[in-house]
Amino acid sequence: MPIRIARPGDAAAIHAIYLPSVLEGVATFETEPPGAEAMRGRIQARLAHYPWLVWERDGEVLAYAYASRFRERAAYDWIAETSIYVREDAQRQGIARRLYGVLLDAMRLQGLTQVVGVITLPGEASVRMHEAMGFEPAGVWRQSGYKLGRWWDVGVWQKTLQPSPAQPAPVVPFATLRKSAALRELLEG
Repeated sequence: MPIRIARPGDAAAIHAIYLPSVLEGVATFETEPPGAEAMRGRIQARLAHYPWLVWERDGEVLAYAYASRFRERAAYDWIAETSIYVREDAQRQGIARRLYGVLLDAMRLQGLTQVVGVITLPGEASVRMHEAMGFEPAGVWRQSGYKLGRWWDVGVWQKTLQPSPAQPAPVVPFATLRKSAALRELLEG
């Protein structure tokens, strides 16, 4: 399977995939390109706690997906937010669903129980993909972001990854999980 854990050396390719969404799109509300060096820092920081995966073909990164902390309070430790970006020339090839599926499975291995996807509306393609992956609508934040000269609504989609135990164990940091045989098997798929 062409899915692997992101490396700091992927930062330039990841930044190139992300750049159109910053400059021309609304998949992100970031308005200034972060640059490859900042992206490298984001990858390194996030991998301590959450998965950041890439889809690679013939040595080129075509897509990436990652999880991040939903809220800062400790009571939210078992829920995370996900993001996915696919290079324009690699879209509509099934990459997003397969990459997202592996990301969700890695999050299950960590012990996470809930996941949310936050989608700028209307976002039809993203809504279809999330719903195909078992996410359900969980609410709308009205006029919550201003970009490209207008206000945008944001929808939240939620998925239960696994039942929430009465007494949950601490979430396994991704830095620990990445050394496990279970994650290796998942990535080798």
